[in-house]
Amino acid sequence: MQRILAISWLTWKAALRFKLFLVIAGLLIAAVVGLPLVIEDDGTAQGFTQIILTYTLSAITALLGLSTLWLACGTLARDIEECQIQVVATKPIARWQIWLGKWLGIVSLNAALLAISGGCVFGLLQWRAGKLPAAEQTILREQVLVARGEAREQVDKADLAAETEQVLQERLKASPVDKVDVAEVRRQIGEQVRASLQLVPPSYQRTWEIRLGSEKNSLRGQPLQLRVKFNAANKSSSGTYMALWQVGVPDKTKLWRSEPMSLAPDTFHEFAIPPDLFDENGLLTVTFVNPNDTALLFPLDEGLTVLYPQGGFAANFARGLGIIFCWMALLAALGLAAASLLSFPVATFFALAMMLVVFSSGTLAESVDSGSVAAGNAETGQAGHSIMDIALIPAFKGVLAVVSLAKSFSPIDALSTGRSISWGELGQAFTQIVLLLGGIFAVAGIIFFNRRELATAQGTQ
Repeated sequence: MQRILAISWLTWKAALRFKLFLVIAGLLIAAVVGLPLVIEDDGTAQGFTQIILTYTLSAITALLGLSTLWLACGTLARDIEECQIQVVATKPIARWQIWLGKWLGIVSLNAALLAISGGCVFGLLQWRAGKLPAAEQTILREQVLVARGEAREQVDKADLAAETEQVLQERLKASPVDKVDVAEVRRQIGEQVRASLQLVPPSYQRTWEIRLGSEKNSLRGQPLQLRVKFNAANKSSSGTYMALWQVGVPDKTKLWRSEPMSLAPDTFHEFAIPPDLFDENGLLTVTFVNPNDTALLFPLDEGLTVLYPQGGFAANFARGLGIIFCWMALLAALGLAAASLLSFPVATFFALAMMLVVFSSGTLAESVDSGSVAAGNAETGQAGHSIMDIALIPAFKGVLAVVSLAKSFSPIDALSTGRSISWGELGQAFTQIVLLLGGIFAVAGIIFFNRRELATAQGTQ
């Protein structure tokens, strides 16, 4: 361990010598302080605070991510190209210790920078909140600067898949289609099955049964919040739609009925409901009545969520930074693995290309859902087909499975909306991102570094 720490300290010294630490720290602090001066909000304290959290944490993640990749690729590749690594390799130290030492140095550097910038964001939020009127402070403490758990209606995906397959087989018996079109037909039927659970036609109602589980015992006497989002089939002249809500379990609890609400589509809305509207088993029933002349669609994954207080903002904020730190540890492993085999420019290009694949996961997911990389015919509604689908679609599925291990966590979105990030979620992020994905890159990088010839003259004929 002493040898690994020695390499770590050398990495720190290199970052300080080239002013990297000071430059990145200055950029992070400037982003935290400067962004609130230029961003526009909706004029409310809640909206302003949410935007501060979203933009500052996004800027911190982007700056740290780019600097991590640059440093990880440069610290090892440049040492090899400039023949500096030979001096270290001749010492009684294994190459895996050199590799881990550099990774630990970069990770600890990121931890310090993340702590500085995160502390500035937290201090800025507390300072701004303290200058607000008491009523606005109460809203912030209850909806943004808080850790709220969430509960949704449980939808069995296996049942949806089984129903989709049943309808598909009946459809194929009635009207057979080409084999290449089966995937598209299955997708369309799946959308129809999901729509039957999401769509609320005019003058109809939709009821959600949400189970609070073991949290019911700690929520007695406390008001809850509903977080809703819907899409509209047709546009209205006012741009908003009327909504009527009823919350409570009939014949078991008191019922709460809302006044008519005017809500905009394609955006999240939150409103409080009175306490103790769930029964002794923790069942909460929420009913929406659609008085409009157009159908409204509530997505299964985010259409309606019950939010309840679960903890304080400080610990939740620290856990959110912990997940961002896991991302930085993975990027450090990626950059070092590339530099173990490639030159500095090529390693940097490779690392950035890997990042581009991650950012393009939405496009890959669309290709997997449609079953083809070719564009469909917009006029006929037929899906496109390509001979490359045989190889590319399985490859895309594998890439998405790997990418989802890191992208399935959204600490910035959770913090900006006051949702709780549990210790279990942080532990899962550390396991999937650092130990699993980072471990794969670490093993590959150490193998490449062990097999690389360091004694060959660099840059000479």
